[in-house]
Amino acid sequence: QVRLVESGGGLVQTGGSLRLSCSASGNAASISTMGWYRQAPGKQRDMVADISYGGSPHYADSVKGRFIISRDNAKMAVYLQMNSLKPEDTAVYFCYAAVRGDPSPYWGQGTQVTVPS
Repeated sequence: QVRLVESGGGLVQTGGSLRLSCSASGNAASISTMGWYRQAPGKQRDMVADISYGGSPHYADSVKGRFIISRDNAKMAVYLQMNSLKPEDTAVYFCYAAVRGDPSPYWGQGTQVTVPS
């Protein structure tokens, strides 16, 4: 079992920045890929960014050049620095972690990010 707790969401104006954090506990030593998804009202949950244990990042096209994902394996944490925020970035952001030997990823409870139009 892995428990993920996100923090750092909030309300920010267009063009502003936020930094999301996600801390893992439990069987966190077996975590491989970590990342972030988001879900806007009435829409499906979409991948935002992920990062391998070795630090290789991947981004959705919609956030490339604006968001930066990073992780600290010693702290079992993943971060999402979000810059140049737009109203279309408004969503609940979910942290996830893939665990070696486990077919299903673990999810955090989500944190709301709101960028008013």
